[in-house]
Amino acid sequence: MKRSIIHLDLDTFFVSCERLVNPELEGRPIILGGVTDRGIVSSCSYEARQVGIYANMPMKLARQICPEAVVIKGNSGIYSKFSNMVTDIIKEEAPLYEKASMDEFYIDSSGMDHYFGVYKWASELRDKIIKETNLPISLGLSTNKTVSKVGTSEAKPNGSIKIDNGDEKIFLAPLSVRKIPMVGEKTYLELKHMGVERIETVQKMPIRLMESAFGENGKTIWKKCNGIDNTPVVPYNELKSISIERTFEKDTIDMNKINSIIVAMAENLAFQLRNGNKLTSCVAVKIKYADLNTYSKQKKIPYTAADSTILELVKSLFKRLYERRLRIRTISVRFSGLVEGGHQINFLENSEETCNLYQAMDKIRNRYGQDAVKRAIAMGSRGIGRTNPFTGGPTVIPAHRRA
Repeated sequence: MKRSIIHLDLDTFFVSCERLVNPELEGRPIILGGVTDRGIVSSCSYEARQVGIYANMPMKLARQICPEAVVIKGNSGIYSKFSNMVTDIIKEEAPLYEKASMDEFYIDSSGMDHYFGVYKWASELRDKIIKETNLPISLGLSTNKTVSKVGTSEAKPNGSIKIDNGDEKIFLAPLSVRKIPMVGEKTYLELKHMGVERIETVQKMPIRLMESAFGENGKTIWKKCNGIDNTPVVPYNELKSISIERTFEKDTIDMNKINSIIVAMAENLAFQLRNGNKLTSCVAVKIKYADLNTYSKQKKIPYTAADSTILELVKSLFKRLYERRLRIRTISVRFSGLVEGGHQINFLENSEETCNLYQAMDKIRNRYGQDAVKRAIAMGSRGIGRTNPFTGGPTVIPAHRRA
């Protein structure tokens, strides 16, 4: 059966949300990110892009290039709210969908064309999202994820496109090879040094040449350039979670020890999120007392993977939870409501130095183990993490493992 894969991408999502909250921003150049000169650009409007502003640019340079721009720190709570609104509409209408990030969705509508036109149905879904949320959204439809995603980028802003079965290579050929997902800046520069700038050039190259230059990734890039991508749409599961549970060898009321452990737990789970390119929208803490009574508290939050946000929340939840003043037998921390997201949203909350610090700490942990670097308060805990469920790297000890 011919596959039909829809890609939906909310245009300049953060900026669009800000304009809904404050209509006076319409038509003006907008820069989102750290508001000080030491911050970095998270996102920007098309008006700002036209004068050379781009994501990850130092805020100081962005201000110099576009001094008339409105600079906004951003509100991740607003973005989470609108993202969930769009998700609810898609969930209600689509047979199988994947939430790739806060502002990006894939829908597998294969077989629907036996009953009615997939492109007509997808267009009606797009119209419904625009009508109910007032957010601009672009759509691409083809036989696979790669071509649909590239199609969406060509349909922007706020447009739609259909690439028919058999036309994938023709559609891709004239475009820059930078359009192919997984071709980052480094790979693009290497391809340019080889004289490759257009997808058509890769299409004419032997696959072995790409493999010899880029290894296994070269084969994948060659296939994507030729419109070949069998990656399935992965059903979105809002209940997906990660957690750590610690059972003490002896029931304890030692607050210094307990605080060090919950900080270490939160740090390790946040590291797992970033390593797995994930964000969490719900944090929970659970306590089991010596008398075996169990209590828990949780809080929904804007999507994040930032230590600074998560640690304060975990400590706050524990403080509210620990009321009985009895010895504690087991404690656990859980993150749920996970979505793909990476670091982008954290740029709204942190300076460039903080983001660089996270990346440096994560690099050390990946190389030398999860306990290689931690906050001073967490130094009292040992061996919280071992293997990451997203990447095969460091993660949690099984729940039965004793302290």
